Amino acid sequence: MITIGCFHAHYSNIVLIEEALASYEVELVHYVDPGLDRLKHDADFNEAVTHEKVSQTLQWIAHCHADAILVTCTLFAAVLGQEAQHVPIPVVGIDDPLLQEMQRNPGEYILAFTNPATIEGTMARVNQALQQERKDGQRNEIEAVETEAVLIPGTFELIMRGDKEGYLAAVSAGLQQLAEQYPDSTVVAAQLSMAPAAARVTADTGMAIHSPLASLAAYLEKKLNIVQR
Repeated sequence: MITIGCFHAHYSNIVLIEEALASYEVELVHYVDPGLDRLKHDADFNEAVTHEKVSQTLQWIAHCHADAILVTCTLFAAVLGQEAQHVPIPVVGIDDPLLQEMQRNPGEYILAFTNPATIEGTMARVNQALQQERKDGQRNEIEAVETEAVLIPGTFELIMRGDKEGYLAAVSAGLQQLAEQYPDSTVVAAQLSMAPAAARVTADTGMAIHSPLASLAAYLEKKLNIVQR
């Protein structure tokens, strides 16, 4: 059985990953560190702090007999391009399935966020992946991906203080509004914590809202060779 070390910034993401992979032969070991999110507004906080902490934690998880690492926080995942290459086991970012989807299916994407601190890093990661795809020459020149980041304001503090129902309601309303506002675009709930809201809007309205959980299991099947029970 494969062991996946899951690196979270908030405990609420544990149950989402547990449910998504419940039918697979995997052992999930969870590591939760909210520290970077608590420090992000400090005057002396910078990207170097994120790099150092993520690097240390990835090395620690790998040392603790993990076969692979799943990073569920977009703030952490934003620096994986530099830090994951120094880890001796596979490292998967929560947005890796989305990056693959965007590479394969050009179009207009609206990436919705609740945590403003994750926007810059995530969009840089997205743009880097798309530029690499163009560099590799795997896409016809007339096909293009257009992306826009949108913050759903006043929501992230709800989940951080444990108001999961309030967060779910507010994010659901925000995602539905975006889907109505951008009917010709693919709306994506960019953070794992937004996945339940994306699922609720899709179920209640029929408007498809993509989320990090939507294709995670299928992606890990191919990436890590995990199998169903």
